[in-house]
Formats: sequence, structure tokens, C-alpha cells
Amino acid sequence: MRKNLLPGEQVIVTTRPQPRKLAGAAVAFVLAPALAAYGSAWVIRGGAARLVPALGRQWTPWLVTACIIAAAAVWLGYCLPRLLRWQGTRYILTSHRLVARYGLLNRRDQQVNLASVRNLTVHESVLQRLVRSGNISLETGHQGVVTFRDVPEVARFRDFILDAIGELPDDSGAQPGGATYYPAGAFPEDMREGGRDDR
Repeated sequence: MRKNLLPGEQVIVTTRPQPRKLAGAAVAFVLAPALAAYGSAWVIRGGAARLVPALGRQWTPWLVTACIIAAAAVWLGYCLPRLLRWQGTRYILTSHRLVARYGLLNRRDQQVNLASVRNLTVHESVLQRLVRSGNISLETGHQGVVTFRDVPEVARFRDFILDAIGELPDDSGAQPGGATYYPAGAFPEDMREGGRDDR
């Protein structure tokens, strides 16, 4: 894909958040049709009619349809939004910036210029340590603290950031206050994943 980067800027790594937050959606994706099938079989065998005598055989097709609609609602209302949210989130580390892109249709971008980073902190919960992910907080002079959540292989990603900061030239175009000026159109619109892909 086409890359729209500054002269001399290179993509180091592109990744998505650690997919542990999809665990609940994955369980619901499997359980919803299983429960719908069990409920439909129970209705067809007359379980609903025995439980509520007013629900005669004429209600069977409607109750089976309700079970199917319930499973579809779980898929479309719970599983799909979480999958799309994860799919639409990218962390892109270049030789000059760390960029977070959120959303597929409504896109939100957040970037930190590596030249303005004053402190880097990694936070890991017990669950994050089990899956080797973590939150990376970058403290800058003008943006405060910017946090990138659930970064996979967080120790390696931190090392990539530190290496990129160490390789920045002394005259990187920093403006007073630590901000770097990027001309119009220099923000990466479509960036090909780098050679070191850390998914």
C-alpha cells in the first residue's frame, strides 16, 4: 500500500492491540447459536407448551424464530462491534512518531512525536503479563501523558521505541516546547506494515 511519510521517515512496526478483549466476544459467538439451537429444540419438543399452556403448537414457529433472532442479536450487537473495534485499531511506530489509529468508518488518530518524549513507562496488570501485553505511557512536554493500551509484546515494542528515540538526529526539526512541525498532508494516511511486524 501507498505510504505517505516525511522524507527519511520509515515505518518500524505496525500492530494491533492484544486480542484478549475479544475473549468474551468469542465465547458469546459460540454460545449464542448453541443456546439458540437448544432453545429451538426445547420449543419443538413441546417444552414451552408444557411450561405455559397458552403457548400452543401454533406458537412454535414464532418461538423458534425468536431464538434465532436472539442469537443474531448477540452476534451483531455484541460480537461484531468488538471485533470491528479491535480490527480498526492500529499502533504504528515510525522513525519519528508513534501513531494510534482508531476506527474503520469514523477514524480518530493520535500521534506522539518521539522527539518530544521525556519519559516512557510500561504498566502491566497480572492478566496482561500472562499474555505479554501492557500499556505504554509516553510523557511529553506539551501533550502531558499519552497512553497506548494493550500493546502486544510490550517489552519488544518498548525497545523499538527506545531504539527509534536513540536514532533521532539532534536537529530533528523540534520547535520550542518539544513539538515537531509536520507540513500539511504529511500525516500517514495509508501505511504498509513494516518489516518487523509485531502482532
